[in-house]
Amino acid sequence: MTHTSTRASLFAATLLSVSLALPSWAQDAAPEAEAETEAAPAMEVTVDTVLATVNGEEITLGHVVAAKEQLPQQYQQLPNDVLLPGLIDQLIQQTVLSQAIDEVGAGVEVRLENERRTLVAAEKIDDVITEAVDEDAIQAAYDAQYADAEPTTEWNASHILVETEAEAADLVEQAKAEDADFAALAKEFSTGPSGPNGGELGWFSAGMMVEPFETAVADMTAGDISDPVQTQFGWHVIKLNETREKGAPPLEEVREDIIGQLQTSAVEEALNALMDGATIERTDVTTLDPAVLSDMSIFE
Repeated sequence: MTHTSTRASLFAATLLSVSLALPSWAQDAAPEAEAETEAAPAMEVTVDTVLATVNGEEITLGHVVAAKEQLPQQYQQLPNDVLLPGLIDQLIQQTVLSQAIDEVGAGVEVRLENERRTLVAAEKIDDVITEAVDEDAIQAAYDAQYADAEPTTEWNASHILVETEAEAADLVEQAKAEDADFAALAKEFSTGPSGPNGGELGWFSAGMMVEPFETAVADMTAGDISDPVQTQFGWHVIKLNETREKGAPPLEEVREDIIGQLQTSAVEEALNALMDGATIERTDVTTLDPAVLSDMSIFE
């Protein structure tokens, strides 16, 4: 086993032991929490407030808060008065272990560099997003997209899907008969996934259905039964149930979509500007064997 694999296994074992210990924090902390109902006023703290030292190395409140954020979700649900002493103990144990190592391996060093790069980049993205998204920007983006938007037609249709034109033609006749039950025909004969639901497709707009199907629906009026329509899925008999004109949605309905668009645009714009202003030199990797990506021995 390589040194990297050994370290990874030991680290995984350490994490496992910490995870298994977490429920015991709840048991150990419960009596203490009851005993401290008359606790003194909460101390004033900052990110740099020191909660422990290990051979002079400080463990701050910032370290503990960040450690909580990295916990699996099920453990983050534990009460903070349970997590606090457990996380401090965990960081003390990690610090003791990290101080005991003679030399940090290359694999650890590059992982630390990558982790720092990722965290710092994420902070920059957060800054860009915060500056780009406010109520004025959201309203302006909404107006740009929807102020002059024309109402769009939406259709509500049902269909019966079969394999041959002859089957479809026969079903057209049955569907057009007096007192015909289109939903019952769909349940009995349709091979499509909507068959058990009476062929119902719900509401859809332009571009959501394959072209031959959509073209046929667009030429129909509510209550019409189509002639057989062929698509790559087979032969369809279509019943148009309703049509409606849909105008611009309310701002609140599309707010989250607009925020996402603003965030994406802002990050892309900022990244492109930074890339254009950076001096970037790339090594020619055309002769590099891609298999090296799986070669952990390079860290030895």
